[in-house]
Amino acid sequence: MPPTSPQLLPDDAETLDVSVPVHLTAAGVSLVIDPSAAVPRILYWGREGEFARDDLLALRQDAEGIRITEGVTAPLAASVLGLPSAGWVGAPGLEGHREGTRFSPLFELAEAGLHALPTGAAVRTAGVDSDAGLRLEITIALLESGLVRLEAELTSIATGTYDLEGMRLSLPVPTEAQEVLDFAGRHLRERSPQRSPFLVGSHLREGRRGRTGSDATPVLAAGETGFGFGGGEVWTIHTAWSGNHTTSADLGLGGVRVLSGGELLLPGEVRLAEGESYRTPYVYGSYGSGLDEAAQRFHRHLRSKPGAPASSRPVVLNTWEAVYFRQDLASLVALAERGARVGAERFVLDDGWFRGRRNDRAGLGDWQVDAGVWPDGLGPLVEKVRALGMDFGLWFEPEMVNEDSDLARAHPEWILAPGERLPLPGRNQQVLNVANPEAYRYLLESMSELIERYSIDYLKWDHNRDLLEPGDRVTGRPGVHRQTRAVYALIDELRARHPGIEIESCSSGGGRVDLGILERTDRVWASDCIDALERQQIQRWTGQLLPPEYVGSHVGSPVAHTTKRRHTLAFRAATALFGHFGIEWDLRDASDEELEELAAWVELYKSERALLHSGRTWRADHPDPAYWVHGVVSESADRALFAFVATGTGVAAHPGKVRLPGLRDDQRYRLEAVDLCRESLMKGGAGQPGWTASPQWLHGGTLTRAGTQAPRLYPEQAFLLRLVADDPS
Repeated sequence: MPPTSPQLLPDDAETLDVSVPVHLTAAGVSLVIDPSAAVPRILYWGREGEFARDDLLALRQDAEGIRITEGVTAPLAASVLGLPSAGWVGAPGLEGHREGTRFSPLFELAEAGLHALPTGAAVRTAGVDSDAGLRLEITIALLESGLVRLEAELTSIATGTYDLEGMRLSLPVPTEAQEVLDFAGRHLRERSPQRSPFLVGSHLREGRRGRTGSDATPVLAAGETGFGFGGGEVWTIHTAWSGNHTTSADLGLGGVRVLSGGELLLPGEVRLAEGESYRTPYVYGSYGSGLDEAAQRFHRHLRSKPGAPASSRPVVLNTWEAVYFRQDLASLVALAERGARVGAERFVLDDGWFRGRRNDRAGLGDWQVDAGVWPDGLGPLVEKVRALGMDFGLWFEPEMVNEDSDLARAHPEWILAPGERLPLPGRNQQVLNVANPEAYRYLLESMSELIERYSIDYLKWDHNRDLLEPGDRVTGRPGVHRQTRAVYALIDELRARHPGIEIESCSSGGGRVDLGILERTDRVWASDCIDALERQQIQRWTGQLLPPEYVGSHVGSPVAHTTKRRHTLAFRAATALFGHFGIEWDLRDASDEELEELAAWVELYKSERALLHSGRTWRADHPDPAYWVHGVVSESADRALFAFVATGTGVAAHPGKVRLPGLRDDQRYRLEAVDLCRESLMKGGAGQPGWTASPQWLHGGTLTRAGTQAPRLYPEQAFLLRLVADDPS
């Protein structure tokens, strides 16, 4: 398999004078790094400021020589890799040993350099512990987006084996960070927020599911008491890894607060022989005045990555909730014709097209078209879809296998298991060992053959079960680390073979949402639940990490398949609008009136997607929890689209005024109601704003500070407001 982690930095670095801390700035953020030790310390991370030489030296002096525990004097500022040899008594940043010895390394600085990056600047240090036989390189980058990015590489430089048990990288936060916000979740209800005080000890989140997990926290945030979307200093951390991982907020002796993240290793997963290295996943940190500013840094970073999706994200028609496994040419052609009628641009054939796949109990892993259902192959469907003006996508679940499949019968040794017995099944399936070279080659060639034969434009890449007892049946060693790297390599090689193909990351819905998978994919499926009310919250908090164009969001049927709630088309479509818009509804059952209304929403999405997928996302803080306000404002602040959402019955009879963030104070805006709803939005009642009937003009400063009158809505309805500057030029 090809390497998946190329060298991060060039070798032509500027040698640092380590006697003075380094001050990096980008996008309103300052980062002060002390590189005088082999494991550097961060002395300041926050709002951009001026730091003269004397100031930098004073910051270092403030952190030196503090007695942090009984009889131990050590720097108050924690290093980015906490080590007991430096006085750190919290969870170690590096755990490992050589046959039970050399468990506590002390690195001596060998070199330190300042590097220019294509998207920022970085300090890299290298240290050596000759006694432990280890070399450690640490890279701290401040990217153009204002994100901090940490990475470390550990190399064994002695004979024998070094057993690595874990590495965690840390970012400090100041005493003002008094509260912690992170997320829980489950299948169909991903990314549910939870907030707590920043208490002494460790607020630890571990993912041991072999994938990111529907219960994973996309970011862990620490901030000032009461921090919200629009205010309060906040520091967030994200571990960019799609396998087992750990993220934590730690408050230790001396009041030191750190946010940490890294890969969680199973016993024996990483054993380094002489000359072998382990590289951590990236750990990202984002600072902001409010959660929105912190989120926007992640958004800018993703939009700047090579191969980032273009703003014109096509309208998707996905077949899953329309037909499930009931596939045949006539039904799918009829669905495609209805999709083309309302303006769909991409048709995705979901699970059920391959050999033996009439339900979820058989066939998974046999990646050949089922001749019983498709006697002429997929060609007739693909040709019809393209004739209707849509491109074609296909569903795969490469990492999984049914026990009832030709693949499992032929190659039981390719299944991840702790030995002869198999792990408990999940969704009637087991996990294929992608790190097995033969299994890897089988997947690569099977998928490539289908991609080439049908000129497939898009892959929906699913992953529907956790990795329980994930052992390599040949070697007996645990395999989550190698599996994750192998999956990354497989995606990379498929993309190299088939330039231009787009890939969606789906994992029981939103179970694999992280910047590791998004280095090589184009969007995520946020949740298998497309109930519009549930999706309002799921998408609201997925946006803390991802911009709208990366988040698949579909209009479902009038009655949600996962909750049995009934919603208006307007509420379903207004929810899907603020993402990568799609349709997952059997349009053969839709009336002509519904198709006409849906076509109008598709047209609205097409007219606004350039704004929605390039502007800044804002989520206004409203005092009544029943009402949510969110929107997107263009980078030049000349256009905006906001949604006012009633998630339930408000405390008061009227929601009052809402403040609209992100606008220019001195710019005058025309406010226009966007009303495509065929059902009542409580229109004409007392207290309706005057601009619902005709446009109104207001300055941005007024809208941001005083706000504008919100409309009265029934529960589970949404109202859209478009703002256009009076002189967009």
